[in-house]
Amino acid sequence: MVRVVGVDPGLTRCGLAAVEGATGTPARLLGVTVVRTSPADDLAHRLCRLQDEVESFLDTYSPDAMAVEAVFSQQNTATVVSTAHASAVAVLVAGRRGVPVHTHTPTEVKAGVTGNGRADKQQVARMVTAILGLARPPQPVDATDALALALAHLWQAPVRRRHAAASIVTRPGARPDRRPGTAAWSSPGSRR
Repeated sequence: MVRVVGVDPGLTRCGLAAVEGATGTPARLLGVTVVRTSPADDLAHRLCRLQDEVESFLDTYSPDAMAVEAVFSQQNTATVVSTAHASAVAVLVAGRRGVPVHTHTPTEVKAGVTGNGRADKQQVARMVTAILGLARPPQPVDATDALALALAHLWQAPVRRRHAAASIVTRPGARPDRRPGTAAWSSPGSRR
């Protein structure tokens, strides 16, 4: 069984969800919560509160991996900055514990849960509800988004393991890509 914590980062509302599953078994909801901080509070106080809550969540569920929604550019830079703050807190907490962190774009998550990278929030909520056998969609939407992140990552884990194992095997005449952090291979004479 693999345990994944999904994080829908936000400074005012940060969704945290824990699921577990394995190939050939249904995913199981372990826990979900939304951490709230007040915009009226000092930024440092809000970040410390979020850190405490993420620490407590990881203490409770001891995940094998963390899936965090990738921070992407929006027109509202204040929203991007506060989302990046919340994301950094979650990544830092996981990193200090040695929990691998993976980021996923909203399109990847939607595709992973619904099969459609352009699915709307209602479609994602219906699929999360059905997959986990819930009576109704989790509320607020930050909880649903955190669950969708965890589920999408959980289902991608076997593919990631196979990809990593395949990158170890060399093809005749192939050489490893020399850039740090890549598992790609290039053949002699190929262009990138």
